[in-house]
Amino acid sequence: MSSPDDAPPRDKGRLALLLALVATLVVTLPLLWMWNASRMPDSWSVMDLGVHEPGIVAAAGGHGSGHGLPGADVDTVSVKDLVEKEKGPADVTVRLVAATGRITIAPGTTVPGITLNGTSPGPVIRATQDDLVEVTLVNESVPGGTTLHWHGLDVPNAEDGVAGVTQDAVHPGQSRTYRFVAAQAGTYWYHSHQVSHEQVRKGLLGAVVITPKSAGASPAPTDVVALSHTYGGRRTINGRVGEQHVDAAPGTRVRVRVVNTDAGVAPLWVSGAAYRVVAVDGTDVNAPGEVEGRAYVVPAGGRADLLVEVPATSAVRVELSGASLVVGPAGSTTPPTPRPKASVDLLTYGSPTPLEFDPDRPDRTFAYSIGRRPGFVKGRPGVWWSVNGKLYPNIPMFTVTEGDVVRMEILNRSNETHPMHLHGHHVVVLSRNGVKATGSPWWTDSLEVPVGVRYEVAFVADNPGIWMDHCHNLPHAREGLLAHLVYEGVTTPYRLGGTTPNEPE
Repeated sequence: MSSPDDAPPRDKGRLALLLALVATLVVTLPLLWMWNASRMPDSWSVMDLGVHEPGIVAAAGGHGSGHGLPGADVDTVSVKDLVEKEKGPADVTVRLVAATGRITIAPGTTVPGITLNGTSPGPVIRATQDDLVEVTLVNESVPGGTTLHWHGLDVPNAEDGVAGVTQDAVHPGQSRTYRFVAAQAGTYWYHSHQVSHEQVRKGLLGAVVITPKSAGASPAPTDVVALSHTYGGRRTINGRVGEQHVDAAPGTRVRVRVVNTDAGVAPLWVSGAAYRVVAVDGTDVNAPGEVEGRAYVVPAGGRADLLVEVPATSAVRVELSGASLVVGPAGSTTPPTPRPKASVDLLTYGSPTPLEFDPDRPDRTFAYSIGRRPGFVKGRPGVWWSVNGKLYPNIPMFTVTEGDVVRMEILNRSNETHPMHLHGHHVVVLSRNGVKATGSPWWTDSLEVPVGVRYEVAFVADNPGIWMDHCHNLPHAREGLLAHLVYEGVTTPYRLGGTTPNEPE
């Protein structure tokens, strides 16, 4: 009997070639299939992406008595119609002109970027609680278009400013007017959500301050915004590098509204006096304790309102890792100090107070597991962020019904920290790695999720629309770390893709 070794050399060569071809096809065909499946059409709707995931739905008799079960008949509504219901003239009117230009961060030092009314950060928009605010965005010269997103403000969905989801991008020569009631007193900010990973970095942003209706509700007669942003590798406060001074007499209580607009955390600490964290992401902290010898870490996109009192003989210094704000009488100062090793933990800070809903009786429960794996995204090979093991565009769409109590587990299985931001809602933190929150209710819209950490959060689905739920390290969102919260029956006429004007991340 002959063996393969006895085959003529020509046959051996053919066999080897055939085996090599088969092996190549075994490897290549699945890769080609995955590549083709990841490619996006020239134009698509966010409603076509991913899987509509109802989560774990409560049985009848639960908190919501089974409302929102899949298959229920629901009326449809377009995001275009989810506008501000309040009519009439606005209480606050602002016109913002967006243009490319150079930004001065120090005398004689400029960097290229995007300005609003000639500056970056743009003007602080100030309103009183329940004011009707009207902001007109004029695009003078920002190529590719732009938008305004109201970070932390739970505005109607049509005003959310996400290109391709809630509006078309505003291109040069065009304008767009946003209208909303400033229902939530607190500190917020606005920024572009068109090519946001570039336009935010370049400076298309600004702060929003909404003061309470009652003058007596403000704990500080002096109110200061400290917006942190990095231009050209240099951290600034309110667009200026180095040290800035705020005049305040001894004994004056000062509210310092810190806004972190960068992609990473902004650690802060105070020298010269104790401080209190009186609000986080626009929500007051219940019974905030005095803090000494501890830093506070502001997540990307997050805000923290500090209350400090100017000492009798010196000043207070608020440090922001490379920039600082000195508050005190003219000419006064206090020396800088190193960052403390310990930090404020919002899981235990402040005193508890009852919630207005029961998170232990949710109507829907979701998992948001963040990972990283190789594959193709939009036809490009690489190692990408994943949500529940899926790569963009096959990312889950978390589907809810208005009125649902929603509970979500956010787990970071990746190798980097992620600041998670849900549009249109605030969530309350219930636990971290199984340890329950025992301090003031920790309401947030920008939650830093470190490597290996698991948070449980809850919220009420009370703002119908299609809402992004993404990492606010915006290059991460660009690389696929984003999902959407979708209310049943809500649709959008807007589209994304190369033949459209829209590219939100």
